Amino acid sequence: MRKILVVLGLGAAVYVSPVEAQTFAVEDPVLQQMWQQGMENSQAYQLAQVLLDSLGPRLTGTPEQRAAHDWITAVYQRWGIEARNEQYGTWKGWQRGATHVDLIAPRFRTLEAIMHAWSPGTDGEVRAGVVVLPEVTDSAAFAEWLPNVKGKFVLVSFPEPTCRPDSDWEENATAESFERMKAQRDTAREAWEEGMERTGLGRELARQLEDAGAAGVLYGERPLGWGVMRVFSARTEKVPSIQLSCEDYGLLHRLAANNQGPMLAVEVAAEFLGEVPLFNTIAEIRGKELPGEYIVLSAHFDSWDGASGATDDGTGTVTILEAMRIIQQAYPNPRRTIIAGHWNSEEQGLNGSRAFVTDHPEVVEGLQALFNQDNGTGRISRISMQGLIGAGEHFARWLARVPQEIGQHIDLTFPGMPGGGGSDYASFLCAGAPSFFLFAHNWSYFPYTWHTNRDTFDKLVMDDLKNNATLFAMLAYLASEDPDRVPRLQRVLPVSERTGEQRTWPECRDGARSWEEER
Repeated sequence: MRKILVVLGLGAAVYVSPVEAQTFAVEDPVLQQMWQQGMENSQAYQLAQVLLDSLGPRLTGTPEQRAAHDWITAVYQRWGIEARNEQYGTWKGWQRGATHVDLIAPRFRTLEAIMHAWSPGTDGEVRAGVVVLPEVTDSAAFAEWLPNVKGKFVLVSFPEPTCRPDSDWEENATAESFERMKAQRDTAREAWEEGMERTGLGRELARQLEDAGAAGVLYGERPLGWGVMRVFSARTEKVPSIQLSCEDYGLLHRLAANNQGPMLAVEVAAEFLGEVPLFNTIAEIRGKELPGEYIVLSAHFDSWDGASGATDDGTGTVTILEAMRIIQQAYPNPRRTIIAGHWNSEEQGLNGSRAFVTDHPEVVEGLQALFNQDNGTGRISRISMQGLIGAGEHFARWLARVPQEIGQHIDLTFPGMPGGGGSDYASFLCAGAPSFFLFAHNWSYFPYTWHTNRDTFDKLVMDDLKNNATLFAMLAYLASEDPDRVPRLQRVLPVSERTGEQRTWPECRDGARSWEEER
């Protein structure tokens, strides 16, 4: 792939604080007003603080998510922007309560733990011992052992030999020590994975354990950073499913493996709320000249709830919310219709955006461009053309008009490859509509905040968030005013190195509109 670096302005690139100065390639009063609104009169901090601190995470099907939908709709309406919560399906309603896990023998320690999403709770405090999955020769041997879990908490993850991230080993250990640790760990993990395969259960393991009378199922995870736990969904339906920190999981595993009698006191609270409606929040500023052609600002609204859902994707939510405020202030009568799509249930498979594509073929057909943000708090640094020949010419023109202080960070990748999933732009791109993922500067997103207990408000970088909201507003304006449609001509995809076969354009598929469909 050929990369085009878009450089704006003349001379050496010098960082200028965004609130101090700006360099416009052209005299455009709309762009200048957008800069003033986005960089000098930003509301991003206040919006993010309410969304992330007060309303909190937005797990699909929870009361907190519904409250956030109602809040963001009210914000738009207060600004004079038409907005609605558009129902597309239902989900299993659930509300998280407290998680409290104590080691009470052979000594006392309060453990770092969190219940998985949609996990059952306990009926008060449960005190029970801990068992480790044995190494078995086959599924029959596992079935013979299975009664041993009755009334016990079962450890089902690989016990990491070290909870230091590899980066710490690489920095401090000798090369020989680091390589020895990795080799020993890889050998142990391979043996554990082979043992799991011999049970013959795979994803059904947790169900088998609870059916056999286990008190609960406990998980650990390989550390990617200090103090980080990832929190996903439970695979149990009757007993609690709990994630432990790497350190505390290892402690329990060593105690149990060495017959030192670990006992736990566990109390977790959860409430199932029946079937609840699911919504996308859609805001719209109607086009005056070409109302049947669309610019879509895209980000998913839902999150996991191990923390606040700040960088995944509270930042995307605030980016397009603030961008719409800027547009309403600086460009209230757009040529084309501008839509903000706050999609639900992205984390369960792009369900909300896929439903919208199915329900609104007119938007897909009339789409001029979709801009999607969903990778942390950093400034936008790369935009791929997603395999659409001709899109690069439009982006080059648009970015040439964006102030140097924003545009100097951005690379265009041409022609790029079409993304098959991972975020909501893919729901539109599979249909051939011009849909683009705006990649952000990393800020340790994957090891520290992606789906973790550390994804909190303090991880936001406000200068970058203001930069992105202003960029989104400017791109929406420039795409709206573009006299030409972004072409949909697709590149010829290369042969897959893995399969040796010709790659094909990603196929669209329906999203789940209910918990039962998802399962």
